[in-house]
Amino acid sequence: MIDLWIEIYSTIKRNKLRTALTGFAVAWGIFILILLLGTGNGVMNAQNEQMASLAMNSIKVGAGWTSKPHDGLRQGRRIQLNNGDLTLTQNMQNHVEDVGAVIYQSGMNISYANEYINERLMGVHPNYLKIERPTIVEGRFINELDINEKRKVALLNERSVKVLFKHGAQPLGKMLNMGGVMFQVVGIYKDKGNSGGQDVFVPFSTLQLVFNKGDKLNNILLTIKDLNTKEENEAFEADYRATIGAHQRFDKTDNSAIWIWNRFTQMMQMNQGTEYMRMAIWIIGLFTLLSGIVGVSNIMLITVKERTREFGIRKALGARPWSILKLVIVESVIITAFFGYIGMVAGVGATEYMNITSGKAVMDMGIQQQTMFLNPTVDLGIAIRATLTLIVAGTLAGLFPALKAVRTRPIEALKAD
Repeated sequence: MIDLWIEIYSTIKRNKLRTALTGFAVAWGIFILILLLGTGNGVMNAQNEQMASLAMNSIKVGAGWTSKPHDGLRQGRRIQLNNGDLTLTQNMQNHVEDVGAVIYQSGMNISYANEYINERLMGVHPNYLKIERPTIVEGRFINELDINEKRKVALLNERSVKVLFKHGAQPLGKMLNMGGVMFQVVGIYKDKGNSGGQDVFVPFSTLQLVFNKGDKLNNILLTIKDLNTKEENEAFEADYRATIGAHQRFDKTDNSAIWIWNRFTQMMQMNQGTEYMRMAIWIIGLFTLLSGIVGVSNIMLITVKERTREFGIRKALGARPWSILKLVIVESVIITAFFGYIGMVAGVGATEYMNITSGKAVMDMGIQQQTMFLNPTVDLGIAIRATLTLIVAGTLAGLFPALKAVRTRPIEALKAD
């Protein structure tokens, strides 16, 4: 066995440059594969975090413009959602779990003592907390009693608190002047952003009453249940559009009249995109690996050709085919394993470096931040399995040149140049 290792070492030593270049191709292949997997994981982890921060069984509905004439009414008509649409949604028993609405009042001057801010008021229902999931830092969120009794209570963004209460005063329980109407602070929240708007949450019913919104609203928010496929969700959307269309007098097939943002179907699309990305990464990575394997196969073919005469003499002296076969295959495995290990270590190191330098890259989206890149690392088990796959491929790459060497008859080998 020692003689075998010595012989392989001497062969590699005689062809250092050729072996190094071939080994580099192998190391580069596994390095690129691990780097691609890490980058893909970074993007996919960010998407998963984003989905986890929202209720993925929720639907958001907004008003649009009609694109078709209907019931004697012209196209291009502006649809305005109202409390009647909210009631219709609440009365849909099948698949509807929780229903609420949102209404806005922009450009509101809000003051406490000598400090003031100008922000947008958002009238919301309690289900807003379940769907959009702002983080409550102190106090509480809007509840059903606030809605039913039209209470003048408010939640401030933590950044607004720093402006209004500069001297460290406790904001909970304090009264704010909002356009001449006093609201009591009952909670403080934070969102995913660090710039842009800092909406103030108030009860939906209170905003409608105090600021003369009548029965108008901007969005309907609902959660759904027992809809597990894209087809079931699309059927529900069509049924919902028809229900609102009958009330608002627009064609049930008019997709422009109202827009429906279904996060479940969005999640399914994202998951499908993730699978395509994962598949593309593996295809690109495996083709990169293949170039290294081809290099190993080529170098072994050259080695066999150069040593054909030597192999012929060995066979003439009684060497068994297995000894020649083993010599070529072991050399192929050593080259593949050694340089594959180097590529694996370099790839894992590169992904760890990415994780340290940009492991939680975020992008400002105005009122919030969105994570674009998160934990771009590769599970060590996957890296080891990829390297073992490379070694198996390297074994096969050496097998065919080895079989060629074994099948060469001694007389033909002795005649070789």
